[in-house]
Amino acid sequence: MKSTTKAIHTPLQRRDAYDALQVPVYNCLAYEFDDAEYMSDVFCGKVIVPDYSRVLNPTVMHLEERVINLTNSKEVSAFTSGMAAISAMLLSTSGAGKNIISSRHLFGNTYLLLTSTLKRFGVEARLVDLCNPQEVEKALDEHTCCIFMESVTNPQTEVADTRELSRIARKFNIPLIADTTIIPFTQFDGKEIGLDFQVVSSTKYISGGATSLGGLIIDYGNFPEISTRIKKEAVFNLGGYMTPQAAYMQIIGLETLQVRYDRQADSAKEIANRLANHPKVKKVGYPGLEAHPDKNVFNSLYGDKAGAMVVFDLDSKEQCFNFINNLKLIHRATNLFDNRSLAIHPSSTIFGPLSPEERDKMDVKDTTIRLSIGLEDPDDIWNDLKQAIDNA
Repeated sequence: MKSTTKAIHTPLQRRDAYDALQVPVYNCLAYEFDDAEYMSDVFCGKVIVPDYSRVLNPTVMHLEERVINLTNSKEVSAFTSGMAAISAMLLSTSGAGKNIISSRHLFGNTYLLLTSTLKRFGVEARLVDLCNPQEVEKALDEHTCCIFMESVTNPQTEVADTRELSRIARKFNIPLIADTTIIPFTQFDGKEIGLDFQVVSSTKYISGGATSLGGLIIDYGNFPEISTRIKKEAVFNLGGYMTPQAAYMQIIGLETLQVRYDRQADSAKEIANRLANHPKVKKVGYPGLEAHPDKNVFNSLYGDKAGAMVVFDLDSKEQCFNFINNLKLIHRATNLFDNRSLAIHPSSTIFGPLSPEERDKMDVKDTTIRLSIGLEDPDDIWNDLKQAIDNA
């Protein structure tokens, strides 16, 4: 079956008492057991059924099963947010005295997790150019525990070659972990492009129009010890398991993911091309453009649809603020892949807590606007963008 069909037709683990076609929201905490022996087997992991909704819940488990079905992965773990999934992933992989190879081109809170939070626990972040295999390999040593990357960096739109990074990771017997939020996992085969784990903010495309928070770890089963830590330590000891309400909304979102993504990606490419031809726009970042330096790498990994995030540069921070203030249809808001189009000035918001020097090292510029292209008619989106740029 194709991914659109799989997203809808993954069977329930148990037949519903009333034969409901959609999984119910199991808004409960505790579960009844027939006897003490069976109860012991469940709590000790000999039988995998829900025992307490902080660690297993039927609605959340069904979301995980759907994602396993869509990705051909071995395990999926659902968390309360994308950052919770990233934290659980890296805590399950690293430890005191270890180092993580990554890039300065990271989402703001991911950067701070690596360079500040994990640093306090004795984990070193080695930030290199992931598009330079020689530099990556030179940074690795016997204490390296993983390579961590973003499939398309936000907001720099850089695309590193996962197959090449996977080749390096294999030499050192460490996992390649990618935050693949910007391109849905239905668009590519994570295992085929060399990934061992994916982390995803399911808040974005999957939630179906910004309905709920969530995060996923997608595990291809290549590192069993790390897999066990995720399921037995991160879920149980850190307490970041997804809620059944969020899982229900994201199950519904999965069913329309492909049709929404096709529309948003097509509109984003159209908008990116129009921006590239506007005389007041200095630069456009979108991997679907012919002029993008990483277009060929992107196409070889993720296909011909380049997502719904478009970034562009104006002359100054003042012009960026004027542009945002002039918007009439597009919302001034953070998030990505809402049904509504959104605009934000990353350097003064998402990356605002960082120093100007840190932002400069991360290539986060005062002149950059980030757009999330929604489901509106592309002409209506463009008309609002054009008037806001012209009046900036």
